Amino acid sequence: MAFDLAPLPYGKSALEPHMSAKTLDFHHDKHHRSYVDGLNELVKGTAFATASLEATITGTARDEAKAAIFNNAAQAWNHAFFWTSMKPDGGGKPTGAFAARIDRDFGSLAKFKDQFKQTAIGQFGSGWAWLVIDKNELKVTKTANAMTPLALGQTALLTCDVWEHAYYLDYQNRRPDFVQAFLDHLVNWEFAAKILAGAA
Repeated sequence: MAFDLAPLPYGKSALEPHMSAKTLDFHHDKHHRSYVDGLNELVKGTAFATASLEATITGTARDEAKAAIFNNAAQAWNHAFFWTSMKPDGGGKPTGAFAARIDRDFGSLAKFKDQFKQTAIGQFGSGWAWLVIDKNELKVTKTANAMTPLALGQTALLTCDVWEHAYYLDYQNRRPDFVQAFLDHLVNWEFAAKILAGAA
């Protein structure tokens, strides 16, 4: 079973002006594809050749000898999750039970956004900022390089990619501006709310 690069859930210009079609062209069609293609090569002849992407991640996460498989599998999963963490005309405010959980676990939406932004900015080098469920509590976390909450026993709700290739064409070195645009104009609250409802 070969791993596939799923198409974006929206057109490449759908997130403009906050994320350009050129960024999505490079990020999805080149960077994301390279992880999927690399993974397919690495799993040939192994037990993971017929495994799901999630099983491949959890099955290689703590095995240094399989680090290359893990890195490509985790990055393929992280990127697919990132695309669905955004939507055209995103941002705004969460509603219903999800909004109530944000208020319960962070104090307010403004406090959550500030914590998420500072966490994303504070990730040194390449990595990811996440909103996760950890022991029935919403938490903001960060991971370096390819590491993913899936390998840490957490349930991811949202992520923002802070590798430079995610934003450099549009924002150059202004990571804070990119993260602010993600929170204000791109984030897909409905996607996160659906996962939270399913995890309850």
